[in-house]
Amino acid sequence: MARTRKPGAPDAGYRGRTAWAVVCGALATWTGLGLTAAAAWLITRAAGQPPLSALSLAIVAVRACATLKGVFRYGERLAGHDVALRAQAAERGRLFAALAPAGPVRRGGDLLSRMVSDSDAVQDLLVRCLLPAVGAAAGVTGALTVAVWLLPAAVPLVAAGLLTAALLIPAAAAATARRWARRTAPARAELAALTADLAHGADDLAAYGATGRARAAAAGAAERLTALERRRARAQAAATAVAVLVQGLTVLAVVLLARRHDAGQVVTAVLALATLVGFEPVLPLPRAAEDWVTARAALRRLRGTAPDSSSGGLPAAPGASPAGPCTVRVEDLTVRYRPGAAPALDGVGLVLRPGRRVAVVGPSGSGKSTLLGALAGLVPAERGEVVLTGADGRALRPGTGPEGEAVRRVMTGLVTEPYVFHASLRDNLTLARPDAGDAELAEALAVAGLTEWAGRTGWDTVLREDGGSVSGGQLQRVALARAVLRDPAVLLLDEPTEALDPETADGVTARLLARPAGDRTTVWVTHRLSGLAAADEIVVLEEGRVTQHGTHDELVARPGYYRDAWECELLAGGLAGVGAGRE
Repeated sequence: MARTRKPGAPDAGYRGRTAWAVVCGALATWTGLGLTAAAAWLITRAAGQPPLSALSLAIVAVRACATLKGVFRYGERLAGHDVALRAQAAERGRLFAALAPAGPVRRGGDLLSRMVSDSDAVQDLLVRCLLPAVGAAAGVTGALTVAVWLLPAAVPLVAAGLLTAALLIPAAAAATARRWARRTAPARAELAALTADLAHGADDLAAYGATGRARAAAAGAAERLTALERRRARAQAAATAVAVLVQGLTVLAVVLLARRHDAGQVVTAVLALATLVGFEPVLPLPRAAEDWVTARAALRRLRGTAPDSSSGGLPAAPGASPAGPCTVRVEDLTVRYRPGAAPALDGVGLVLRPGRRVAVVGPSGSGKSTLLGALAGLVPAERGEVVLTGADGRALRPGTGPEGEAVRRVMTGLVTEPYVFHASLRDNLTLARPDAGDAELAEALAVAGLTEWAGRTGWDTVLREDGGSVSGGQLQRVALARAVLRDPAVLLLDEPTEALDPETADGVTARLLARPAGDRTTVWVTHRLSGLAAADEIVVLEEGRVTQHGTHDELVARPGYYRDAWECELLAGGLAGVGAGRE
C-alpha cells in the first residue's frame, strides 16, 4: 500500500535530493578547479612548443572538466531548487494549516510578511546558505590539494588566505547582519502593515480624508527601511571587498613564494590560478552568512506564528465527529478579551437541543457574536466550557486540535466578517460542499434571496477578493448561502441580514425559519426582531449575561429589553409606513 504524505510535509525523497545537490555542487567546484589547473598547465606547457602527444592528456582533461562542470552545476541547480521549492511549499502549507483551523483570527501586514517573505527563508537556507558553504569547502580542499601536490611550502599561505575569507570575514558579516536584522525586521513589518492598510482601507481613508496622512506614514516607513537597507548594503559591499582583497594578496604571496623557490613557470602558473579559482566559491560566503542570520530569524518568526503540535508543527488529523442529533451545553461560560477588562461573556449557561431554532438578541456589545465565536471554537474561554454531545454519547469540546476540528464539522456557519475569495460564484459556494450539484446550489441561493441576481450574472461570475465586485448585502447573502449549503448539525448565523433592507431581511428570515429543521439546531444572532415569532427559543444577552429566555410571545408579555426593543421596532415600522404613505 502506498504511504500517504501529510499535508505540508516533504516527501521521502527530500533528503536524497538534498544529498544529490550537495554532491553535484562539490563535484562542480572540483571540476572547475581541475579545468583551470589543466588549462593553465596546457597553456604554459604549450609555450615551449613540445610534441603534440605531450599535450594530449591535458587537452582531454580540459574538455572533460569543461563538460562535467556544466553537467554537475546543472544537476546541483536542478536538485537544489527542487528541494528548496518543496521545502518552501511544505512550510507555507504548515503555516496555513496552523492558522486556518481555530483560534482568534489574526490579519495584517506582519502576518502577510510571514506568509510570503519569511517562508522564502526556507528556500534561502538551501540555495543561498547550504550549497554555497559546500562549494566553499570543496574549493578550499581542492586548492589546498593542488598546493600540497605542486609546492608544499605554499600550503600555509594558501590555507591562511582561504580560511580568513571562509571563516573570519563571514563571521564578521554575520555579526553585522544580526545587528541590522534587529532593526530592519520591525521596519519591514511596519511598512507591510501600512501598505496593507492603504490597500484594504482605501475607501474608508478616502471617506474620512485620511489618505494623505496614511500615504505619508507609509512613505516615512519606506524611507526608514530604505536607509537601513542602504547601510546594510554598504556593510555587505565592504565584506565582499575585503574578501577580494584577501584573494588578491594571497595569490600575490603565492606567486612570490613560488619564484623564491624556483618552482618554474608551469608550476607557478598552475598554483597561482588554482589558488585564484579556489577563492571563487569562498567569496559568496559573507553574503551567505548574512542570509543565514536572516533565514534563522525568519524561521523563528514562522515557528512562533502558531503553537506547535505534537506532530512537529503539522496539524493533527481531525477526529471523528459526533453521530446523529447533537446537543450543545454551555456551562458557566466566561470570556474576557484582555486581563482586567470587563468580561464579554459572564457565566452564560444554555442548552441547545436538536431541531430547535434559537435566536440570540441584545444590545450592541452584549456578547452575542462572542457567544457564537465561543461555540465555533474561535474564541477561547476563561472559565466554563462548551460541550457537544452526539447521539452516540461522545462529548467533544470546540477549540484547537483534532477534537476542535471534529466539532467544527458539525457546528459552524456564518460568523463575523463574511469572506469571499477571488473565484467564481460557484467556487465560492462549493467551498462548503465540493460535491454539491446545481439543484442544491440553487436552493441555497433561493434561501439567501440571490436567485435573480445569480440568474443575471451567471455561475461563473468572478467575485473579487473581499467581495470588491459585489455590494455589502450581496456579500452577506453569498456567505449565508454557503452556510446553508454546508447544512451542519448545528448552524451558527451571526447577523445574516445585517446589511439588508428591512423588506429583504424579513424575506430571508422567513425563508430560513421556514426550512424543515429536522435534527438541525440553528443559533441565530440578530438585532432585528421581526419574524422571530417563528423561533422556538429567544435568548436575550445584556452585558454578557443571559437576562431573558423564552418564546417571542412570552418575552413580549413581560417587561424587559425584548419587549422594549419589539415596541421600538413596531413604532419605527409604523413611522416608516406613514412616511411612505405621505410620499
